[in-house]
Amino acid sequence: MANASAALERLVRQVQTQARVPALSVALRRADRPVWTFQVGASGRPDAPLDEATSFRIGSITKTFTAVLVLQCRDAGLLDLDDPISTHVKVPAHGAMTIRRLLSHTGGLQREPFGDIWDTLAPPDLPGLLDDLAGAEAVHPPSRRFHYSNLGFALLGHVAEQRLGGSWWELVSDRICRPLGLAATTYDAPAHAAVGYLVDEYSDHARPEPNVDVRAAAPAAQLWSTAADMAAWSAFLADPKSVDPQGRVLAAATLEEARWPLTPRHETVWGSGIGLGLMLWPQSGRAMHVGHNGAMPGFLAATCGRHGGAGNPGGMSCAVLASSGTASEILNLPHELMAESLAQDPADIAPWSPGEPAPEQLRSVLGRWWGEGYEQVFRWRNGALTASGADDPADLPPSVFAQVPGQPDVLRTVSGREVGELLRLTRDERGEVVRLHWATYRFTRRQESFDGVWASHP
Repeated sequence: MANASAALERLVRQVQTQARVPALSVALRRADRPVWTFQVGASGRPDAPLDEATSFRIGSITKTFTAVLVLQCRDAGLLDLDDPISTHVKVPAHGAMTIRRLLSHTGGLQREPFGDIWDTLAPPDLPGLLDDLAGAEAVHPPSRRFHYSNLGFALLGHVAEQRLGGSWWELVSDRICRPLGLAATTYDAPAHAAVGYLVDEYSDHARPEPNVDVRAAAPAAQLWSTAADMAAWSAFLADPKSVDPQGRVLAAATLEEARWPLTPRHETVWGSGIGLGLMLWPQSGRAMHVGHNGAMPGFLAATCGRHGGAGNPGGMSCAVLASSGTASEILNLPHELMAESLAQDPADIAPWSPGEPAPEQLRSVLGRWWGEGYEQVFRWRNGALTASGADDPADLPPSVFAQVPGQPDVLRTVSGREVGELLRLTRDERGEVVRLHWATYRFTRRQESFDGVWASHP
């Protein structure tokens, strides 16, 4: 572990020096090791030296909190993700944009609230934001493409207020931060917050940036936090059972839905995508990093958790918070630190041990079956019936089936290929399964053409 810590610390120091970041704070979590935190630089406050309790502006990471509130509303039956926003908020324009499209940045709404707020540094209050919506543009047709919109998330925060009752920050604090123990996540900068800077490109001077309260756009970018809190938060987004095993904040199945990619962020390089308010970065080995980046005057932030992939110890995440608004080098650092942690200190390998046999009624399903000209192998693994293509890569998760209540010969695919589809079993007079229908395709013990002739027959 000591060698791993030294390697991680060196990576952080390199980025802080090369990107010229006044203060950099990092936290890395994994379920099988203690939380690792590290800071380098100075907070900019002589009375509050930089340490793991120093808060930074997290900018658009705030959007993930708003997304969770909206999903709480959906799970409580208070809205449907395909509702037009006008169903829940009285707006003078763009009322047909759906909640799902706003969550995934595919609504086409312009990026910022109407007006030059980054010139005036005077964001609107809520009445002004809604009134000015009439002047905002739809810069793309709905669902045409990814187009990032702070304005869209400001509206989503107001939807949550309307459906749940209370101010946006009260809802975030009571329904998310308190149950998850995110005590260092706040609406305003605490007394020990780092100073945010614009670092001069052509000298070593760093000029403090103004602290802007974004008011009605708070659901898009307002919050402050620590690296440790943000690492816990992104672990929750990627592996909720490691942080919230009782599902007090959001059901694990809902977060699985939120992690599903709805659009790539770029047309030609599919290096990242967007789910329901979550940024997604596919990794090698069928892993996904789940979280968000954030930027506000004087600050950049990045946090993500690791979902899936071989050797994942569970609950793995990393957050990097920086007191420079231009140090974009920090945005890749969480991904690098998690990769370095696994390379230097791999997760322990749990030994295999024998399990229970397959239930009697499913034993004749096990083995090789042919469908559509291809071979599938059905197995009993970890207490469930599974299926994999005979030629599938070893790291491709199998399809998993669950019994349909009251129908002994019908199962439903609950993950993997054909998820959601039915598997129907046909038995002979002895009760042996002799034919399968999966997603209505016929599967037999020998390779057959679609008209039922064995492939080996002339």
